[in-house]
Amino acid sequence: MATNPASPGRGGAVMAAPEVYARLAAAAALLAATEPDPARRLQPLCDLFWDALAPLGVSWIGFYLVEAIDGPAAGPQEMVLAARRDKPACSPIGMHGACGQSYREQSIRLIEDVELLGAGYIACDPRDRSEVVIPIYRSGSLWGVLDADSHRVGCFHDGDAEGLATVLTACGLLDRTPPLRANRLQDRAGTV
Repeated sequence: MATNPASPGRGGAVMAAPEVYARLAAAAALLAATEPDPARRLQPLCDLFWDALAPLGVSWIGFYLVEAIDGPAAGPQEMVLAARRDKPACSPIGMHGACGQSYREQSIRLIEDVELLGAGYIACDPRDRSEVVIPIYRSGSLWGVLDADSHRVGCFHDGDAEGLATVLTACGLLDRTPPLRANRLQDRAGTV
């Protein structure tokens, strides 16, 4: 998938232009119309995200679920990896990291610098510097999260969180607008 031009973000990183998310949302709506099973939409959606966002700084994207699609089920305080691009990742993961926080709070977690999370950060790739996590739903029930990482500090901003949420809504994986909870670089000196 070709991408539209990006605009500079904080820390010199790039963010996706709104047109990129609009095209992704159209493709996600088509995917939802042709694939009735939400579980079978996850890998194709990861592929769409990867093709559009990897050139803009995304180093990994995937879905973690509280119930496994195939293989062993997650424990009561874990999520398992269901789909991903483009490298392996930790699985299962505990509920204390950004993914667990997003799931428990039913909020979008935007972390401009993962160092802001301290001991609460789960590092599958020590090069990752920023992250955005969005809860997903299956048949109206909280099911897991979409997680996107970048090796760049400040790669993601509010527009990316909104754009990703729009795509998930178009794909039938988000039925409400979750609140945004951000850990911002300017919070480093104050409270988070």
